[in-house]
Amino acid sequence: MMRSSPATMPPPPVGSLLRVWRQRRRMSQLDLACEADISTKHLSFLETGRARPSRDMVLHLAERLAVPLRERNVLLHAAGFAPAFAERPLADPGLAAARQAVELVLTGHEPHPALAVDRHWNLLAANRMVAPLLTGVEAALLAPPVNVLRLSLHPGGLAPRIANLGEWRAHLLDRLRQQIDASADPVLAELLAELRGYPAPPQAEASAATIAIPFRLDTQWGRLAFYSTTTVFGSPVDITLSELALESFFPADPATAAALARIASQGAPP
Repeated sequence: MMRSSPATMPPPPVGSLLRVWRQRRRMSQLDLACEADISTKHLSFLETGRARPSRDMVLHLAERLAVPLRERNVLLHAAGFAPAFAERPLADPGLAAARQAVELVLTGHEPHPALAVDRHWNLLAANRMVAPLLTGVEAALLAPPVNVLRLSLHPGGLAPRIANLGEWRAHLLDRLRQQIDASADPVLAELLAELRGYPAPPQAEASAATIAIPFRLDTQWGRLAFYSTTTVFGSPVDITLSELALESFFPADPATAAALARIASQGAPP
């Protein structure tokens, strides 16, 4: 008797996938039906396979469920429709305008560090202020693809020089857990397990007066302190752009701002 290999097995029914995403978002059928402006009976029929959704309905429900664009293509395929969202490498000529926008943001952020990462936190681009902060990092961690979270928390990476490692580690792992909850990405789940296995100091409690978790790094220019922000493309229709994020670091104190200005102008310790 012939058996189907995983590569040839048909995808799960679209109704089952919609139910999984609804449950992942902790929504009842009534919640989603109200959000999507359809009846709970119709939604129940869609999830059980008693009714077949149109292409527009699949996209409509996916939007209400905040399903990532990559997974919306999976839903469409399961429903028998062609993918709606393209996926191209960032170097593709069709993404030239987006690539230019990324470069403008990164360069324009100098003399402060900024970088671009993909959905798995792999480094795509960085401005010239990032490299000076990586002194002493093991060469293997800088071999492409460079994973920014691994680089930060690995004992051969920045971890020994992060003054508030317990606090910063907890912050990064919490962000990663939230990303896994939103995307159900197995690669990120594996990364989280790996990062949890690294040596960890006691977790520090954030001060009630702190507006954000700072990143405090000991360098040859002294201890630098940063706040970080994340920028994403608004309303992307390309998978690559929807999964791209820009991490920008701002000085958290005057001493850090002055040190960054010296680094930018001299390229060496004062």
